[in-house]
Amino acid sequence: MAGIEMRKINSGKLTSAGYDARTRTLRVQLSDGSTLEYIGVGEQVWQRLCVSTSPWSYYRDNIEEEFTARRISAAPPAGKNPLDELFGET
Repeated sequence: MAGIEMRKINSGKLTSAGYDARTRTLRVQLSDGSTLEYIGVGEQVWQRLCVSTSPWSYYRDNIEEEFTARRISAAPPAGKNPLDELFGET
């Protein structure tokens, strides 16, 4: 999805995050490849995530538990390349 610039974050399972102040949408990408969106997140929450000394802990305590996530991309099945089916590999 366009409009949200992602920042690299290497903390726990967080690999990147981005925020759209206009729509108050926070998007996070996790190490398993899944991407989640949270609607209605205030800009202060985003700013605190960015400056946190432990973004993963801040995310778990203040975002994951307080807001409802919408999965916008799923993680590929473990041990399987998602392109295998396309190219006939099994």
